[in-house]
Amino acid sequence: MKLRALIVDDEYPARQELRYALSKIDNVEIVGEAANAQEALSLIKALDYSVLFLDIAMPGMSGLDLGAVIQELPNPPHVIYVTAYDEYAVKAFDVNAVDYILKPIDEKRLRKAVNKVLKLMRESGNGAEAATQAEPAIRIGRLPAEKNGKTVLVNESDIVYIFTEGDAVYVKTFADRYLLHFTLKELEARLNPTIFFRTHRCFIVNLHKVKEIIPFFNGTYSLVVDDKERSEVPLSRAQAKKLRRLLGF
Repeated sequence: MKLRALIVDDEYPARQELRYALSKIDNVEIVGEAANAQEALSLIKALDYSVLFLDIAMPGMSGLDLGAVIQELPNPPHVIYVTAYDEYAVKAFDVNAVDYILKPIDEKRLRKAVNKVLKLMRESGNGAEAATQAEPAIRIGRLPAEKNGKTVLVNESDIVYIFTEGDAVYVKTFADRYLLHFTLKELEARLNPTIFFRTHRCFIVNLHKVKEIIPFFNGTYSLVVDDKERSEVPLSRAQAKKLRRLLGF
């Protein structure tokens, strides 16, 4: 069983630390991140999450306020609070929190909290339902991305290509680029495989946005895409063979 997880914390380093810790737990798939409770609420209404890893002290609506609000939603996600403050534990459990973890994160403690959620889902029978509904729930045609500290939902049809730069992953639209909180491998699983093609270890391209295919050298190519800059996306030799078969040229 895979838990579809949303991380909510107003501090980027804290989200990265939690993402890293969760990446070591096989049963968790991080599907989104939010920098505040309002953004998180929008994402929760758009996608069926299994578990929410939620900070408490955030600008605007607090994590406790969000926990209360989502209990009123149909099929709310389970909530695990991850916070630097120990004084809110009682209030957290008042809004049906599954667990309450203090920062800095202890990985054994985190795994124990995840196991509590898994146990609850199995006991309620939601585990089988989550497994059967995983593909439709994930492929909603939009990607949560970040720009200027805000989470935006990028339409799949607006994606020109996705690329890595250093340790970061970005999605490029016609005129903008946004930070993503997924690996390219995770994105390959989320995106429509008939449209999005892994051209290179660092690039995924929307084939509907490719305008030209230019031979480069040693069996590699460049793909000219339909963005404002008419960018060129590299196509490796190994992937060129697959794309040639796919397109029939």
